[in-house]
Amino acid sequence: MTQKTPQKPEVSAFFDDATKTVTYIVADPDSGKAAIIDSVLDYDPASGRLSTASADKVIEEVRRRDLTVEWVLDTHVHADHLTATPYIREKLGGQSGIGEHVKDIQSYWRQIFNALDLAPDGKPYDRLFPDGDTFSVGDIEAHVIHTPGHTAADVTYVIGDAAFVGDTLFMPDYGTARTDFPGGDAHELYRSTRKIFALPDETRLFMCHDYLPDGRADYRWETTVAEEKTSNVHLRDGVSEEAFVATRQKRDAGLDTPRLLYASLQVNMRGGDLPPADDNGTVYFRTPIKKPA
Repeated sequence: MTQKTPQKPEVSAFFDDATKTVTYIVADPDSGKAAIIDSVLDYDPASGRLSTASADKVIEEVRRRDLTVEWVLDTHVHADHLTATPYIREKLGGQSGIGEHVKDIQSYWRQIFNALDLAPDGKPYDRLFPDGDTFSVGDIEAHVIHTPGHTAADVTYVIGDAAFVGDTLFMPDYGTARTDFPGGDAHELYRSTRKIFALPDETRLFMCHDYLPDGRADYRWETTVAEEKTSNVHLRDGVSEEAFVATRQKRDAGLDTPRLLYASLQVNMRGGDLPPADDNGTVYFRTPIKKPA
């Protein structure tokens, strides 16, 4: 039986320099239907100022091309930037979606931030994708792979011949995502990369970030399964799970806390909504204080 050739969506990338995040418009060229993946709401922690400048660039391009947005998707609860999912849905419509294990993230961080307004039920997302779930962008078939390790809730969206891997893989010369956040696990990350590597070699892979490894001056975010398998600095040459875990954990031990960690989590665990305002009408972000031993 001849295997069906995957359809080829049009992929447009928008790079946010402040957070090194890539947002994607993924469009079916025949129907004009589209998905937006991993949007950015700009936030300056020094002033507390929010801005929609990054999201507005995406919205402008969608309108310029007269696309119909069916989905506004997040690959996971990001710890390094705020998602603009509600804002984009307000402007363009579409259903919001994330992996079903977002409930685990909400349950954990609800306690850390004492976020009594938040129920760990996956809301306000419209669609919580389990592993293996299917959907479509226009006439292009898509499916979801649960790819935990960076967090418990990461998923990869495979839309036609393109896979959006979130914070699982980076470009081959940078390696893989950190696993030292609560719920992260280097063993699970290794196994998740195996799931991605089981896709056809020619599958296009799109990263959520690029942080410019030493020796490279230009930002990149697209590669292939074949290139990752043979060239990823953490995974090439048939590295064993044990060796990968040792490398990953050693690297994680030297990483700094993301600059927008606490602000990002308080917004993103709410699906992009801000925390409720205090009785003075002002919204605040909370920072848990670590007392000296």
